[in-house]
Amino acid sequence: MPRPTRAEIDAEILDHAAGLFAKHGFANTSLQQIADAVNYSKAGLLHHYPSKQALYDAAMETSRDHMETLRASVETLAPGIERDRAVVEASVTFAYDWPGISAFQYRLAENGQNADPEMIELGMIMYAALGIDMQSVEQERIVRVTSAFTGLGITASVAVRADLKREWRGFIVAAAMDALGHAGSSSRKAS
Repeated sequence: MPRPTRAEIDAEILDHAAGLFAKHGFANTSLQQIADAVNYSKAGLLHHYPSKQALYDAAMETSRDHMETLRASVETLAPGIERDRAVVEASVTFAYDWPGISAFQYRLAENGQNADPEMIELGMIMYAALGIDMQSVEQERIVRVTSAFTGLGITASVAVRADLKREWRGFIVAAAMDALGHAGSSSRKAS
């Protein structure tokens, strides 16, 4: 088995750190907790990221890059079922590939208006990806989006931990589409 590259090691550290930030908050996560999560010494961890703040900043940058890429990938689609499905599918893939960063992103829903302004900005990018105009959006749509994507994030995290990503993917997509108001638009079979 080939040794992991520097980029792969950095990504693993970053994802674990983001997961700890999501779980405990930035202030209550120590560098030692992060080092322990990735089986590094604190000095070894600092060789990859010079500080806890650098890890937080990298998590925010990765989140923002993902959201911007997602928004750009669907902007040619009209708002509706096809666009919603593309966002859901991409969100499941991201949650599987980056479970810690995904949990970090969903921290927004937990903190509401007290969230870090950068997290609120990420939420606005997600709304834009879904074609939502915040000046004219109906409350039901906000509730559906929040329910769909927080449920997607939590369920994808469970699938990752239980090693059921393939088996649950179709079900997660279907549940999110149902929550978005597109009941029956997805196959109930796992894909």
